[in-house]
Parts: sequence; structure tokens; C-alpha cells
Amino acid sequence: MADTFDLVVIGTGPGGYVCAIRAAQLGMKVAVVEKRTTHGGTCLNVGCIPSKAMLHASELFHEAGSAFARMGIKTSKPKLDLKQLLAFKTEAIDGNTKGIEFLFKKNKITPFHGTGRVLGAGKVEVTPEEGEPQVIETKNICIATGSDVARLPGIEIDEKKVVSSTGALEFTKVPGHLVVIGAGVIGLELGSVWGRLGSKITCVEFLDRILPGMDTDVAKQFQRMLKRQGFDFKLGSKVTGVATSRSGVKVTVEPAKGGDAQTIDADAVLVAIGRVPYTEGLGLAEAGVAMDDRGRVIIDDRFKTNVDGIYAIGDVVRGAMLAHKAEDEGIALAETLDGQAGHVNYGVIPSVVYTFPEVAQVGRTEEELKADGIEYASGKFPFMANGRAKANQQTDGFVKVLADKKTDAVLGVHIVGPQAGELIHEAAVLMEFGGSAEDLARTCHAHPTLSEAVKEASMDVAKRAIHM
Repeated sequence: MADTFDLVVIGTGPGGYVCAIRAAQLGMKVAVVEKRTTHGGTCLNVGCIPSKAMLHASELFHEAGSAFARMGIKTSKPKLDLKQLLAFKTEAIDGNTKGIEFLFKKNKITPFHGTGRVLGAGKVEVTPEEGEPQVIETKNICIATGSDVARLPGIEIDEKKVVSSTGALEFTKVPGHLVVIGAGVIGLELGSVWGRLGSKITCVEFLDRILPGMDTDVAKQFQRMLKRQGFDFKLGSKVTGVATSRSGVKVTVEPAKGGDAQTIDADAVLVAIGRVPYTEGLGLAEAGVAMDDRGRVIIDDRFKTNVDGIYAIGDVVRGAMLAHKAEDEGIALAETLDGQAGHVNYGVIPSVVYTFPEVAQVGRTEEELKADGIEYASGKFPFMANGRAKANQQTDGFVKVLADKKTDAVLGVHIVGPQAGELIHEAAVLMEFGGSAEDLARTCHAHPTLSEAVKEASMDVAKRAIHM
């Protein structure tokens, strides 16, 4: 009989592979099960990493065509080689997935390729694409299978003309007109990619705002920025039909509250209405693992399901569907199994929209604070008044800091502007240590830097910003 593992992780996305590595570091005998031929899950193969490569490339393409001249850089009009751009994206995927393979070998983690199925506590069946299934014996099982794209009833995704985020990374021709269903993070990021490369972008959103869940001030200003970039928004609207033909796609749109329908002619449609937990074929119900009404695995505060020896992390459980949240949970679970404390601070998990400019936030929004009756003070500083942003001619946006009215503890920070995704971690570290707005305001920041805008916003909580 094969040796029993201490931990088998099903799924090698950010949560799963990080959990496996940390457990191996702690001396456990670890195996992973992955249905793809490469590790890294949605994030590395068809999500975070390839989309960021395309965002970066498309941003440089746009800069070369629109911003170089005013900086005194004379070039001919850039030409798009889409085939090479897609190859650039693939290089990013390959580099990261091969990196995980190396880390598994380094940490003596045993990989199994095939579809994993929980047979009960201590048993995982792996069915490869070819060959017979095999059963792995283990003391503990971690479900880390991530999420799948949410689908609109009656609308078939063919990944050619009607695509999910996966198909939107594989267009072999720039769509003349791309309709994006959903004005959340994924829709706006991928809409930005193809908009920069030449597509007309129409974004249809059921709600009356973009970026639901993010700060309202940020969302409003960001929407204005995207409009200047060429986005056309149809808010408070729903898509009731998508008909494909050889010539393109006809999208039927109606007001969300009822009214006359209109038809939009497009070359392609991106369905980006969110993601749902991926638990299909895992055998969880048969194993007695409890799920909630949204299809998520129910866990306690130690990531344990109702079945002894079975745990779950990441997109298949409650909380934000973010790779870094899953990673922290993976580390915490491994340390918990080792008898350590294992902890995730869910109040300090940043979220970022990787467009240009970027949007980032950590902590509470004003709407949440008001709903909970928490008194707060707000400080705000525009990038228009920041020396580095003015020198770079990247002055759109602002930083907002929210602090407790009584204690001055920072409760939330919201940024729309250049490099927001990097700047937000200054606030995250401060909040992890329970810091105040004054702590941040009195920390010396190098000049000239974009991060000075974070300091000035913190100073503005006490209404003593210098450059505004």
C-alpha cells in the first residue's frame, strides 16, 4: 500500500499551491491534485497573470501612440502585432507555471494530474485523462478548486464571439465593437485592453453604477475617466438576448426596471458578471460536506468543514474571490494543521483594478461605515496637487483616507490614480498594525513620489494638508 500523505490539496491555484508549499516547509508529506496539465489554476493560466501581461502591453501601445509626442519622443505610429502580443502573454503564463513546478520539486511535493474526487475523510480519487483512477490515502484534505465564470441564463458562451474572460484573452483579431456585460473588475480590465488596441467598448451593467462594492466617489470619478478613454456605459440595464451570426452579434438590452428594448450590433460579447465556486464533480455532497445556498463550502474559523479531516480555502468558501486572500488562507491552514495559530485578517485585504489609472482599496467604504453607524473623519488629496504626478502628467484621481472619529485609527483607504495597486499596501501595512491617520501623516515620505499623496490625504483627515 502506498504511503499515507499528511495533506492532499485539490487544486493548485494560488490558494492550493501556497498551502501545499507552506505545509511542506513545516515538514508534512504533501500531494497536490490538478486537472490541468499546468499548475497555477485560473489565476496563472487564464486569469490574473495573462490579463496583466495584456494590460501592460496594451497600455504601452496606447502610450506610444498618444503620449510620447508630448514628452518629446518622436516615433512613427505604432503598429499592432496581435500574434506577438498573445505570444508575450503566453511567455508570462509559462514563466509562472514552470516556477510552481520548480517549487513543488524543491519542497518534495508529489503532483497528481487528473480530476480529484473526495471519497470521504482520508481518501481522494484521482482520474487522469488517460489511464485508471487511483485512490490517495491522506490524513487531511484541502479543497482549493477555485471558481468558474458566472453565466447568464439563455446566453451560450462559445469562446469565439460570445466569450468569458478566458476567450477574451484569445481573440486573434481586435473586435471592431466589443460589448462587455458587467462593469466589475474583470469587465473593465479586459474592456480596457481591447479598447486601447482599437475596439469600441460598450459596457452594460445591471446596477446604476460601476464597480459595485467599491467606494462611490472612486467609482464615479473612474467612470468619467473611462468615458474619456472611449467607454460607452449603459447602466441600469440588462442583457436579455444575444444572437450570433456569421457577420457578428446582436445584443438585446432593456432597462433593468423595465422599458423598451434596444439592439446593439457588435463583433463580440464578453460575459463578465462575476464568478461562482467550482465544486463540480468533487463528490462533496456524497462525502457529507455541507454547502451554503450559493454553492460555497461551509467552514469554521479554522477552515474546517463539518467533516473531520476535510478543509477548504479560497474562492470555494465565503469572502472575497481574490488570489491573495486564498494565499493567506492556504498559509493559515497549513500552520493550523501544524498546531500554530494560523490567522487571516479579513479586514485588511486589498483589492485592485489593474486598468490605467488603477483603482485600489483596503478596509471599509464610507457607505459601510455609515450603515454601521461608525463616526469617521475623511481626508482626501488629488494627484493634481502631487509633484511627481504633475511631472509625469498623470494627474487624474485622488487618495481618500477614512479614520475613526474618536481614535483616529485608519478604517479604510481608497485610491484611483497612477500605481494605486502599489500605493495601497502602505495603508494595508499601517492598518495591520492598528495605525492612525496621524501615524501615516507624520511618517516622512520621499519627495517627489506618488506616495506623498497618501501622506497628504492622511494629513487632510485633520485638515492640515500642505499642498492643497
